[in-house]
Amino acid sequence: MTLSRIWSVFIIIAITVAAVKFFLTDENKAIFSSMVTGKTGDTILVNRDMIIAADSGMVSIIDSNGVFSTGDIKMVKVSNNELKSFKIQTADGIIETCQTAVTLCLKLIGFLALFMGFLSIAERAGGIRFLSRVISPFFSRIFPEVPKGHPAMGHMIMNFSANLLGLDNAATPFGLKAMESLQELNPNKSTASNSQIMFLCLHASGLTLIPVSIIALRSAAKASNPMDIFIPCMIATFIATIAAMTIVSFKQRINIFQPVILGWILGISAIIAALIVYIKSLNTEAVQQFSGSLSSGLILFIFIAIVLGGLYKKIDVFDAFVDGAKGGFETAVRIIPYLVGMLVAISLLRTSGSFDALIGSVKSLFVAMGMDTRFVDGLPTALIKPFSGGGARGMMVDTMKTFGPDSFAGRLSCILQGSSDTTFYVIAVYFGSISVKNTRYAVGAMLLADLIGIITSIGLAYVFFG
Repeated sequence: MTLSRIWSVFIIIAITVAAVKFFLTDENKAIFSSMVTGKTGDTILVNRDMIIAADSGMVSIIDSNGVFSTGDIKMVKVSNNELKSFKIQTADGIIETCQTAVTLCLKLIGFLALFMGFLSIAERAGGIRFLSRVISPFFSRIFPEVPKGHPAMGHMIMNFSANLLGLDNAATPFGLKAMESLQELNPNKSTASNSQIMFLCLHASGLTLIPVSIIALRSAAKASNPMDIFIPCMIATFIATIAAMTIVSFKQRINIFQPVILGWILGISAIIAALIVYIKSLNTEAVQQFSGSLSSGLILFIFIAIVLGGLYKKIDVFDAFVDGAKGGFETAVRIIPYLVGMLVAISLLRTSGSFDALIGSVKSLFVAMGMDTRFVDGLPTALIKPFSGGGARGMMVDTMKTFGPDSFAGRLSCILQGSSDTTFYVIAVYFGSISVKNTRYAVGAMLLADLIGIITSIGLAYVFFG
């Protein structure tokens, strides 16, 4: 019900904002078309001025090609007497978004088939149960409803491991398999169970050891030290994960101060601290090489361990792989309606200008309060991240391009990008894969953890770069 209300509010707000702009301003007469049929990069005519009537300062800075761009506005000198202003569309309309959602699901089929096939081998060989027994002392306390040794334990730890190494494509099939396993224990199939909510909140917090893609994008943007956001990112995502676990534990009345839970948290903290010390001794190129080798090496190790385990148990490994891989297609098709619905609502918010209005309001509020507003320029990444990982990544790149990769806003946007996952995408895909309609307090818990991650990221940016 919560997700249904949020989805409805998104659509109502977006269309209302668009209608107000259409009727009250002359430059937004094409806004409805942009929201429905527009595509990213489209140019929309918003104004036509005679040179003599245009702002002389604006005219003077138009380059020799007769073009001047600022933000998402482009001005073109079409003749000696005429100046046209165009708005560049920064998000796809709903028709293009629907196609993108289906294409995304089709691209998932291969990954889902591959990893679910190997998981099927591991299950027949007993590898998932073995992994479940190893981590059950910790997981049995934060997932008290899951029996010790249940396959869901192994599926969840594989999902978390893939996320830690930044392997998003590998994490998705492991996570979907975990949700299926937890659904077997769920007495009410249409309502999210406590274990499913805990799992998704921890997953959505996005704990990642090395933000390789962010470092690579900073390097491409010619940052003086692309790795300078590594430690803030690590701390921010770790705190967001602990916040997610604490929030859900409080709601589910789980005592997180049990010695076993504290021991695991301290152990993970020690590993992260050791990794930070080691990574700090490497240059940017060495960090990317180390991360790539570690991530890819782990996946190959998992594959060979599963195959060897299957051969040792004398099972038909290829038959088991094929049986598991068949589920990849079924799962990808099943999530299409949920993903289309969520992405369309997000598209409407972006193309209507609702996001821009929100960002402008926040900045005006802090200006009125007399507070430092440098962090506001980095907030678009945080506001879009719960809705779209690709959109947030694009916003991060745009922020670095606009303000510079070594600016406060540029660095903050990178920390925000690495502090959490895409909440509404996770909700749509993971709950959609098992047809759960009542997500209970999952959305609220995830957004609260996201908010803690945002506040932490802003604080860390001021501590490290302020």
